[in-house]
Amino acid sequence: MSAWTKKPCARCSKKKGKNQTDQKYCYACGIKVQRERKAAAHGRAIEARYGITQAEYEALYLFQGGRCAICWRATGKSKRLSVDHDHKTGEVRGLLCSPCNRGVLGHLRDDVLALERAIRYLQAPPYQRMVRLRNGEVWN
Repeated sequence: MSAWTKKPCARCSKKKGKNQTDQKYCYACGIKVQRERKAAAHGRAIEARYGITQAEYEALYLFQGGRCAICWRATGKSKRLSVDHDHKTGEVRGLLCSPCNRGVLGHLRDDVLALERAIRYLQAPPYQRMVRLRNGEVWN
């Protein structure tokens, strides 16, 4: 038996459902408390790791249009965007989704030339160039 058994919700003072009788909060308040704790933990983590506050993170998120700075697809709604930083200086660069942070920048180790090669690869894939050269076409 819990100290909260048969007591009202500690947050909204309403009667709790039968599955929450031993819990401190009703179902709805329990979800809100969990979200608030996760947000606070995220704020402490990014401040300790990257030196930016939760408010700065949110301002950067809005500045980027609420999406990943590279792919523009990920919005951070289902999974928070990662704080990308320069590993040499520690300076924050922006917010990225995990695939862009790990796949693009992480794998290429922040190498600008490698990123330029990736752009050229997408613009002129090697197989297409090979076929065109084989057919006698000139490729720019």
